[in-house]
Amino acid sequence: MILQIAGGVISPSGRIEVISMAMKTEYRVVTTIEEALDYIGDAKEVAFDYETAPNDEYRDEDKAALDPAKSHIVTMSISVKEGTGIMIPVAHKVGKNVDYEAFVTFLRAFLMRPSWIKIAHNLQFEAMFSYALGIVVQEPVYDTIAASQMSQKSATEFRSLSESGLKTLAAELCDEPLPGFTAVTDGRHFDELDPEDSETIRYSCADADFALRLYHIFNAWFDKFLSKHRWIVEHIESPTAVYLGIMKYNGVPIDLELMFRRKEEAEAEMERIRQEIAFIIGDVNIGSNCSTNAFKNYLYKDLGLPVLKVTESNREAADDSTMIMLKEWCDENRPELSGLFTLVQEYRKWGKIKSTYIDGYLKYKNAATGRLHPNFFALSTDTGRFSCNSPNCQNMPRKTNDPIGVRNFIKAPKGHTIVSCDYSQIELRVGAHYCQDEIMLDTYRSGGDIHAATTSVIFNIPYEQAVDKHAENYKERRTIAKNVNFGTFYGLFPRGLQKTLRFKAGVEKTVEECEEIISNLKAGYPGLTTWQDETKAGAARRKYSETSLGRRRYLPNIDSQDWGKKSFAERCSMNTPIQGTAADILKLALGRIIAGLPERPWLKPILQIHDELTFIIPEDKLDEAVSYIKECMEPQPFPEFDLPLVAEASAGSTFGKLEELEG
Repeated sequence: MILQIAGGVISPSGRIEVISMAMKTEYRVVTTIEEALDYIGDAKEVAFDYETAPNDEYRDEDKAALDPAKSHIVTMSISVKEGTGIMIPVAHKVGKNVDYEAFVTFLRAFLMRPSWIKIAHNLQFEAMFSYALGIVVQEPVYDTIAASQMSQKSATEFRSLSESGLKTLAAELCDEPLPGFTAVTDGRHFDELDPEDSETIRYSCADADFALRLYHIFNAWFDKFLSKHRWIVEHIESPTAVYLGIMKYNGVPIDLELMFRRKEEAEAEMERIRQEIAFIIGDVNIGSNCSTNAFKNYLYKDLGLPVLKVTESNREAADDSTMIMLKEWCDENRPELSGLFTLVQEYRKWGKIKSTYIDGYLKYKNAATGRLHPNFFALSTDTGRFSCNSPNCQNMPRKTNDPIGVRNFIKAPKGHTIVSCDYSQIELRVGAHYCQDEIMLDTYRSGGDIHAATTSVIFNIPYEQAVDKHAENYKERRTIAKNVNFGTFYGLFPRGLQKTLRFKAGVEKTVEECEEIISNLKAGYPGLTTWQDETKAGAARRKYSETSLGRRRYLPNIDSQDWGKKSFAERCSMNTPIQGTAADILKLALGRIIAGLPERPWLKPILQIHDELTFIIPEDKLDEAVSYIKECMEPQPFPEFDLPLVAEASAGSTFGKLEELEG
C-alpha cells in the first residue's frame, strides 16, 4: 500500500518519498489584526513562526537575535492552509507595522486559545520569545522538530536534531529548497528589511507554511507506522518544548563573587599539588590534567609500572580508573609510589572543578542578565531523558564530592528562594511496576524502605534488622543495596557490580561475593528475573524496546553474533522501558505545570537535573509553590501505573544548601 501525503508518498517500507514539484504559494503581508483573524477564520490547525532582531545595544553581537534578553520579535508569520501564509510586521525599521499593543493582545489570545493547535518548528524558540512578553503558550501545541526526531529516517534509526532543520526537511520531504537567512538578509538584521518586499514576505511566510506541511507529513507517517509516537509528540514532547523555552529564558542566577573566590582557591590548591608531584617526579610535564604523553612515558617506561588498562587504540591508559588501579598495585608492590596517584587524583579533581564549573560556567554568563542560560535537549538521548550543554548544568558534583561547593554558585536573588522537587526513586518504582514483584510492590505501597528490603534480600537478614541503623554492618550493607538497586533492572554482572562497588561506593567485594549478592537478589525478587527474561526475549523478537507509553528504541544488535554488542543491546532492552518511562512521567508533569503558570507568574522554572525540577520563587510563596509542584508531579501518570509517586521538596538560598521540607 502507498499512502499519499502532502509533498510525497509513504512507501511500503515506511520511508517518506518526495514525488511532488514545488507548490504554488500565496503569501502576503497584513498590517492589522483584523486581517490576520480574517485569514485564520475557523481553522483549527495554525502554524506560526517568529523572525527576531537584536535590540540596539546588541546589534553587533553575533547571534544576539536568538537571545530574548537581547532581541525582540520583528515579524510573525501564520499559515492555516498549505501553500498560503500571512506575515505580520511588528517592529520593522522601514515600512508599516501592525499596532504593537494590538499585536500583543492578539498574540496572548492566540497562544492561549484551547481550540487552536499551535504548530511551530522548534517550538522552544517561539515559547521563549512569547514568555519574554509574559505569555505562556498553552496546549494544544505541536513541535514539528520534535516530530522529526520521533520519526524514522531508516528501518532502525530516528532522525537526529541536526537532521531536523526546517530547510533540511523542506528539501528532503517537500522537494522545495528554501533560501537561507543570509541570502535573504544580505548582512542586515531582519528589522532592516522592507516588509512589503516579496522576498521578505516569502522568507517569513515559508517558515510557517512548511511547519504546517511537516505537521501533516509527520502525522500521516505516525498514523500509518507509529501512532503512539504521534501521541507522545502531541502530549509529551511539544508541551516539554514550551517548558524548556521558559526555563531557558529564566536562566540560572549565579553568585559571581563566590565563583571568583573559589577560582583563586582552586588555582592555589592546584599549584600546591603540582609542586608536591614535581617533588616526586621532577620536571616531567604533567599539563593541566596529568594525562600528557610525557607523564604516561614516565609511568610506564621510566618507572616500569604495569599496563593495567589500554585505550581503544591499544595505547596505555591514564584515566581515573587506571590511576586507582595503579595505586592499588603500588600499595602492594611499590608503596613508595602510592602517594603519587593520590596526588594525581586530587590534582585532576581540582582541575575539573576549575575548568568545568568555574571557567566553564563563567564563559557562558549572559551579559544582559548576568545569568547562565543553558541549552536543554529533550530528545537527544535514546531513552527520552534530557541532556544539557553550554554549560552542562546537569553534571554538578554532589555535596559528598564537592570541596568548594559548586552548587552554591547558584544563588537565589534577594527576597527569593530556590525550591526543588525530586521524584523519590522514580526508576525503582517504574522497575517495580514492570516486574510486578510482590515484595517490591508491597514495599512501595506501604511506604517502606526499598533499600532496606534489598538489604534483607541479598544478605538474608530480617527486614527489621536491615532497617536498623544501629545494626552491625548497617552502613556497608545499605551502601551495597543502594548500588545493587540502581543496577538491578539492567542485567548487572558480578564483575560490573564489583567495579561499581569499588569505584562508586568504595566497597571491596570479590567476584564470588558479588555473584552471591546477585544470586540472592534474584531469589528474593523472583519477579525480577521473570521480567528480565521476558523483556530480552521480546526485544529479540521485535528488534526494539519501548516505554509504557510507546516511546520506541530500535536494537538492531540484539541478535548479533558479537557477544559484546548483543549484551549491550540486551541491557538497553531493560534500561529503555525503565529510564524512558521515568522520563515520560517527568515530562507529563511539565505539561501540568505549564497549565498553571499563567496564574502563577512568580513561579520560575530554572533547572532540570535527572528526576528533579528546580524553581526560583518569592520567599513568601514557598508553601504555595511546593503544593502546586507536587500536585503536578504526583498524579497517576497512566492507568496501568498503580504505585504511588512521591516528589520530595527542598528549599534554600543556594542550590547547595537546600534543606528537605516536611510533608
